[in-house]
Amino acid sequence: MKYIIKKIGTLILTLFIISFLSFLAFQIIPGDAALSRLGTDATPEQVEALREEMGLNAPMLVRYGNWLKDFVSGDFGTSYSYNMPVSEMLAGKLPITLVLTALSFLLILAISIPLGLFTGSREGSRLDRATMMANQVLMSIPGFFLGILITAVLGLGMKLFIPGAYVSYREDFGGFLYYLIFPAIAIALPKCAMGVKMLRSSVIGQLHMDYVRTAYSKGNSQHRVMYHHILKNAMIPVLTFWALTISDIVANSIIIEQVFTIPGLGSMLIQSISNRDYPVVQAIIVMVAGLVVVINFLVDLLYTKIDPRVTIE
Repeated sequence: MKYIIKKIGTLILTLFIISFLSFLAFQIIPGDAALSRLGTDATPEQVEALREEMGLNAPMLVRYGNWLKDFVSGDFGTSYSYNMPVSEMLAGKLPITLVLTALSFLLILAISIPLGLFTGSREGSRLDRATMMANQVLMSIPGFFLGILITAVLGLGMKLFIPGAYVSYREDFGGFLYYLIFPAIAIALPKCAMGVKMLRSSVIGQLHMDYVRTAYSKGNSQHRVMYHHILKNAMIPVLTFWALTISDIVANSIIIEQVFTIPGLGSMLIQSISNRDYPVVQAIIVMVAGLVVVINFLVDLLYTKIDPRVTIE
C-alpha cells in the first residue's frame, strides 16, 4: 500500500509539472492570442478589450491557476480559431486516436510475444537468423515511410483499401476498424521488431536458469515451461520497453494520421499549431502526456504483480 501511495503521489506531481511547463511554454512563445483571434485589422482598443475578456492581462500564475481549475473540472477552454469549447472539439477526435493506439499496441503484443518466445527458444536456427535480419530492416524504416509503402502497395497496388477514404466510426464501426488496421500496421511493425529482439534476449537468458531445468524435470511440456514459467520472468525487463512504446505509438499516430488522412488528434494538433490555437494545442499535449504518465504508473504496479520482490526503491 505504501508503494502505491508513493506512486500515486509521484503521478500527481508529474502531471502537475507537465501541465505547468505546457502552460508556461505557450506564454513565452512570441505572438498575441487576442490579436491572432481578431486578425491584423483589429484596432488596439479591440485587442486590449479582448485581452481583458480572455484574462490575458492577469499575472501568469493567476492565469495558470484559473486554467488548471477549469481543466480539472473538464473545461479545456475555448478555441481561438473556431470559438467553441475545446472539449467538444476533442470529443470527436479522441476516440479515433485511442482506437488507433490500442490497435497498434495489440498488434505489437500479438506478434512480438509469440515470435520473441519462439526465436528465443530456437537460438541460432534458420528462422531465428531470418527473423533477426527482418528485425534489423524493420527497425531502420521510419513509421511514416512504412505508411507510404503500405499505402502504395496494399492500397494503390493490391486495392485492399482506398487511400484517403476514411470511414467514420459513427457511420460504420467495422469499416472504421478495417481502415485503421493499415496505419496500425505501419506504427506497430518497427516496434514489433524491437519487442521481438528484447524478448528473445530475455528468453535466452532465462533458459539457462535452474528453475527452467527443474520445470522440465517435473515433466512439463515445452509450451507450458515457456508460457507459464519463462514468459513471466522474461517479461520483467520488457515491460519498460512496452510502457515507452505507448508514448511512441501516440507520437507516431500524429504523423501516420497525416499519411492516411485520418481526422484524429494528430491532424487537429498540427492544424492548431499552424493556426496558433493554443488552448487546443495545450489540451492535446497535456492529455497525451497524462495518458503516457498513467500508463507508466500502471506498468509500475504490474511489476509488483509479476515480481513481488520489486519495491519502491
